[in-house]
Amino acid sequence: MYAAPFEYVRAESWEEAVTLLAEHGEDARAIAGGQSLVPLMMLRLADPSVLIDLADIGSGSLQQVDGHLEVPALTRHVELERSDLVRARCGIVAEAAGRIGNLRVRNRGTIGGSLAHADPSAELPCVMLALGGRVRTLGPDGTRTIAARDLFRGYFETALAPGELITHVELPVLPERCGAAFAELTRRADDFASVAAAAVMTLSADGICSDARLAVAAVAHRPLDVSGGIATLIGGRPTDASIATAARAMAADVEITLTAHGSREYQRRMLEVFAGRALRAAVARAGGSDARSAA
Repeated sequence: MYAAPFEYVRAESWEEAVTLLAEHGEDARAIAGGQSLVPLMMLRLADPSVLIDLADIGSGSLQQVDGHLEVPALTRHVELERSDLVRARCGIVAEAAGRIGNLRVRNRGTIGGSLAHADPSAELPCVMLALGGRVRTLGPDGTRTIAARDLFRGYFETALAPGELITHVELPVLPERCGAAFAELTRRADDFASVAAAAVMTLSADGICSDARLAVAAVAHRPLDVSGGIATLIGGRPTDASIATAARAMAADVEITLTAHGSREYQRRMLEVFAGRALRAAVARAGGSDARSAA
């Protein structure tokens, strides 16, 4: 199929893009990499009358500011994957970015576009939720900051207001003895995830878990913060056995949304397995020795 006819406009600044969106109303859509929007247009699942291209705005520089990484929203996935700064300060983001689609998708897709699209199977929303990241936006009512826990509302639904755009993403710099890892199950190398998990673990100098965070994706209508389900790990020394027990208890409590990836029982079991893998890898990266790294 082919997309329906549409008008095409290139914005030269975020302010101009917001103005154009307001002028053209609800039938206008902003486009960055186009890796999510264009396929929907080709299938006539999205039918905008006006496309406002953000490419001329430019991505800007990715930099560390105080205790976080400031990432321009138009930063390509491949830039996240290959950035030495991201790898050194928040490596789970580079790890997850490298799992997105294929090289063509990673060369065109952007972090802001992925978060705004809010695909419940996507890697970066899941990681953002586990990290406790934030986005900065510009809209008709000005600027604001939205925490990841408040951004994802439902199936392809976010807290962004009409005409509001993500301009920057803030990622926390992981401190010493804090490890993070991402694991996902896909049918093929470049397919959407059937199950995904992002884990962040902080250990004391003697190997005791002082904080444990976990987010999962592809099993519900939005990425889920399930940190409460692994709270039993806090205060103890994470081992293969304790991680397996926590992952099993967490998976048992998640309300699975039935998808084409398999039965609820299958997804629940895979959620347990891949959450366990992410948790073990995060512990190993934090300096723990009692839990093996995920393969």
